[in-house]
Amino acid sequence: MNVARRQTQRAATVGVAEDGNSAVLVTVAAGAELLDRRRIDLTDRGLPTHPHHHEGSWAVGRYLNIPGARALSVAEAVALVERVRASAARGAREGLEALAAVVPVPITSIAIRACPELPPTIEERIADNRAQTVADSIMYREALATAAKARGWTVHWYNRECGCRDAAEAIGRQEIDAFLYLMGRSIGPPWQAKHKLAAAAALAVKARPGTRIFQSPP
Repeated sequence: MNVARRQTQRAATVGVAEDGNSAVLVTVAAGAELLDRRRIDLTDRGLPTHPHHHEGSWAVGRYLNIPGARALSVAEAVALVERVRASAARGAREGLEALAAVVPVPITSIAIRACPELPPTIEERIADNRAQTVADSIMYREALATAAKARGWTVHWYNRECGCRDAAEAIGRQEIDAFLYLMGRSIGPPWQAKHKLAAAAALAVKARPGTRIFQSPP
């Protein structure tokens, strides 16, 4: 066995399923060994979780009639998004650092849900009805990707709709549900849809790191 193959087998991959301003991380090693399962919060308490979708929308005059809405300027909304983004960057760095400190093998890659293209500026994103609904989730995914790349991890982007199918193909099974069920039994609750999605993403990368289904970031 050559050195490169040995190093790949000893390395681990993290699968990510974002959930608001939090993320579920499932880490697997060679042979589909489950090493860690955790949930991390990406932003500080007291900050809004969806500043593009909520505060940004209010700033451009949308949803002002819903309970809790308040008027604010576009400049105030942009500044708030920047604060949340900085907090998410910090939370992502700290969360991945804490994970790497306890996993018994080196982590070399991470799988994160693919991000659709958005307008380039915060102002444009909050003004665009479609963009403002997904911009917060993308902000959190990008924070995790940036933190992972800073650690030297390879970032793979996966298609949520194809995740379980791709994992089944990658590990040579016709279906993956029973496999994911047993994986969850091995670690105990909670083991919900988010955990299964993250595990499937990690399995597909770990079993077939060159698969075309997972695309490297531009």
